[in-house]
Amino acid sequence: MHLNETTSSDRRSILKGLAAAAVTSLAAPAMAADGLPAQPTGAAAAIATDNAYWTAVRGLYAVTPDVVNLENGFWGIMAEPVRREFIRQTDMVNYQNTYYARQRAGADFEAVRIKVAQAIGAAPEEIALTRGATEALQLLIGGYNKLKPGDSVLYADLDYDSMQYAMNALKARRGVDVVRFDVPEPATRQAVLDAYARALEANPKTRLLLLTHVSHRTGLVMPVAEIARMARAKGIDTIVDAAHSWGQIDFRVGELDVDFVGFNLHKWIGAPLGVGFLYIRKDRLADIDRDMGDEDFAETDIRSRVHTGTVNFATVLTVPAAVTLHQQIGAAAKQARLRYLRDYWVSRARGFKDIEILTPDEVGSYGAITSFRLAGKTSKADNEAIVVKLRDSHKVMTVRRTGVAKGQCIRVTPALFTDEADLDRLVEALAVVTGTKTG
Repeated sequence: MHLNETTSSDRRSILKGLAAAAVTSLAAPAMAADGLPAQPTGAAAAIATDNAYWTAVRGLYAVTPDVVNLENGFWGIMAEPVRREFIRQTDMVNYQNTYYARQRAGADFEAVRIKVAQAIGAAPEEIALTRGATEALQLLIGGYNKLKPGDSVLYADLDYDSMQYAMNALKARRGVDVVRFDVPEPATRQAVLDAYARALEANPKTRLLLLTHVSHRTGLVMPVAEIARMARAKGIDTIVDAAHSWGQIDFRVGELDVDFVGFNLHKWIGAPLGVGFLYIRKDRLADIDRDMGDEDFAETDIRSRVHTGTVNFATVLTVPAAVTLHQQIGAAAKQARLRYLRDYWVSRARGFKDIEILTPDEVGSYGAITSFRLAGKTSKADNEAIVVKLRDSHKVMTVRRTGVAKGQCIRVTPALFTDEADLDRLVEALAVVTGTKTG
């Protein structure tokens, strides 16, 4: 029945219910996950295989049964407690409208910023909310003001497309030379360090380096702190793309040992779509220009570096519920579980006929994401055909990735709601696709 078809009494009941839900915004958020067992303890292997715990965690997610979704790198499904909080906040904002926006949104957004800063290990004045990592990184790259004509900027093939484009735009915007190099394949931690060392040595005019913590193309985890220190020794600043890392990898921002970072909150933290944040170490704020659309905040306020207009209030207000659930499940536990799920399928598929696993097995060099390629299958058509076959014939969802120097590949990304049976189906499908006899 539509609202305009209800009786006056019905309408009053509906409105009373909305009013009750809208009395507070952040003052009384929904519990993240009532009844979730205590975090498992012990070695990573024991944590990752605590079936009772991970069964309870999987129970927090409502996921389509139509396909095994192993394409969770695009964005993260909201857990049900977070989704319910998003609906509650959407109802509240819709009900109170501009009365809420004009009276309380500012204080609530500041509370969100404080919550995020505490969770990542930063001061609130080092954090500014954005609509995602892409926006955060574009603002950092475009706003970096220490470049002069004749300088060079440097990035690699595994960096994200939009960030590569932003670095390319610096040629016209700042008059710099743009240098791209390829990360070695197959990768190892030492090979990656050597490749960055060679690139920095070969380009002595470099003043800015783009570095991706976890590659969206292959899942390779970069030794960010070591590379950043290498760059700093040559007078080079580093901007880090952490879109895929926080929530997949257990770390605090200080461990990266860099001054500028862009983060997502709607990937591995599980907030609603359309929210992230940028980090600028407090003593480096002056090196990023204020946003050309902002004169609302003081130039000494990091929020002056972002001006996006009206945002989805409910999305931002739901961030604390997502961060709380992330903490309740446990960052170390999530990392252990995601690495276990990755190892579960890779350890069997690595020996299949003609399959090339592009992400190394070295501890610390991978998280949930891993990409593969079939020998000789490097084109868009080759890899799209495999994705379609996995999806349509085996009901396993993956995604083709471009931009890797040695050719296109296919990305596999499990999530916390993935179980071993899902990965068994992937392995069985890969056996068919590669013509590998099993059993």
